[in-house]
Amino acid sequence: MVVPEAEPAVGELRLQHDSSAALGVPAHITILFPFAPPDSIDEGALADLFARFRPFDFVLDSVERFDEGVVWLHPRPSTLFEDLTAAVWQRWPDHPPYEGEHDEPIPHLTVSETPLEVELELPIAGRAHEVTLIEESEADGRWSVRRAFPFGQGVA
Repeated sequence: MVVPEAEPAVGELRLQHDSSAALGVPAHITILFPFAPPDSIDEGALADLFARFRPFDFVLDSVERFDEGVVWLHPRPSTLFEDLTAAVWQRWPDHPPYEGEHDEPIPHLTVSETPLEVELELPIAGRAHEVTLIEESEADGRWSVRRAFPFGQGVA
């Protein structure tokens, strides 16, 4: 889920310390990665799934670090992002988050792939109203938006 509200605070840091930023990946909170091969993605099913969710507000409220050194921002409430991940994974069980490397994926916005001391003005307020599907170009490895799937007025 793209988080444009975070770009002013983390955009330059990400360009310097997160290799995906230089390849076109915007500041985001991952819902499910890796996902299905591009030619097998059922966009209609994704649209139906995300239409079940309501837009919601969140804040990026703290700078955290994973054990391996990755620096990230914590979204609150994180449970709503967990619900999105669970819904996609339940619908496409052959594509577990992070290929099943983690028992429970932690919603986060990556700032740096390596240890870094950083001070940011937090909280950063955001609004989740759609999930953006991005895909990697086989030609040059850059990422681009394939489609955005808006939330509806559902109850999920």
